[in-house]
Amino acid sequence: MQSELTRPTEPPATNDAAPPAAALAARYYTDPAVAEAEQEQVFARSWQLVGHESDLPGPGARFTARAAGREVLVVRTEDGGLAAHLNVCRHRGTRLVSAPEPSGKAIRCPYHGWTYRLDGSLVGAPEARQIPCLDKPKLGLFPVAVESFLGFVFVNLDGRATPLAESCAGLAEAVGRYVPADLEPIGRGRIHDLAGAEVQHANWKVAVDNYLEGYHVPVAHPALMRLLDYQRYTSGELHDSYVLFESPLRDKPSSNLLERLYQRLVSPMPGLTEADRRTWRYAVIYPNTLLDFYPDHVIAWTAVPSAPDRVAIPGAFYTKPGSGLRTKLARRLNIRIGWITNDEDAELVARVQQGLSTPGFQPGPLSRRESAVGWFADRIRADLDRASAGDAAPAAGPTTEPEATA
Repeated sequence: MQSELTRPTEPPATNDAAPPAAALAARYYTDPAVAEAEQEQVFARSWQLVGHESDLPGPGARFTARAAGREVLVVRTEDGGLAAHLNVCRHRGTRLVSAPEPSGKAIRCPYHGWTYRLDGSLVGAPEARQIPCLDKPKLGLFPVAVESFLGFVFVNLDGRATPLAESCAGLAEAVGRYVPADLEPIGRGRIHDLAGAEVQHANWKVAVDNYLEGYHVPVAHPALMRLLDYQRYTSGELHDSYVLFESPLRDKPSSNLLERLYQRLVSPMPGLTEADRRTWRYAVIYPNTLLDFYPDHVIAWTAVPSAPDRVAIPGAFYTKPGSGLRTKLARRLNIRIGWITNDEDAELVARVQQGLSTPGFQPGPLSRRESAVGWFADRIRADLDRASAGDAAPAAGPTTEPEATA
């Protein structure tokens, strides 16, 4: 996915501005023990982006996604709401749903036929009289918290988690106009399609760090330097659970034909303002949800670790229905520019990962243009230090028997 079309940077800072927090030590990016701890202390405690409302068009629609090392089944319930469960049968542990799978009124195990309602409650098992102690109310699917925010579907394995809309207060007001209820996907990519995602040769935090700063734009991204007004990048609004950035486009025409065409054609989607036409916005929801808000389309993607030095980048493009031809043409140009930038970033993060593996290396001080990298580092340190202090992660899976209606 695109990873630098939206890199935040800062205007020149005054000497009395607070310095950014320290970067993470190299071991946070290379140590397998850190990667293992992150599954429970970071991912199992946080809201994980897995899809969009459009992926579940009607009752019975479903998809599977990875979250904190587990496979989660997300369904549209009969009343139009959302439900999520661990994708495992309570009988013998069979994987219930494999993608893609058609909609249905129930969830039926393909091994022995145990059948569950969309809400996860067990409704039947073949030859039930032959199963001693079959207590249906206690054998529902293991529940997972699910929430729709900005039209995107998130899951959380921590049953005590603060609702995402609450922890991200203010974000919907800032960017809600980009993501109406009828936002529609473009192309084949889907957020929950981990198998079809690009894989970059870096730790997942290297990819997020790269997204969180624009200090490297003048050196590494000539197209962005020609398109974006580097001196007017905002420093970003740093909140507990998210960061919001914006960057204006240059008025000066680019020397590159593709970029110059985009500058001429850029036109806002329905519902956006003239001011939105000249601005790119972007947000990071901790820890690994990345959202790009352009005048002509929206991108949602996430960074999913597959190894200490590998990260999958599943995501999807979206647009508002009713966009005119000019907006559509601008969008195609923007996406093309974005893929060029993405390829540059893929090489950059691989180089960073290689360098971080140098024995004895420790990072230097961060620029004020990298203040969001420091924000992210502080959050990671706090989550992992909590585990070291003995605050165990909440139960993120089948440690208790969930109650379900018969």
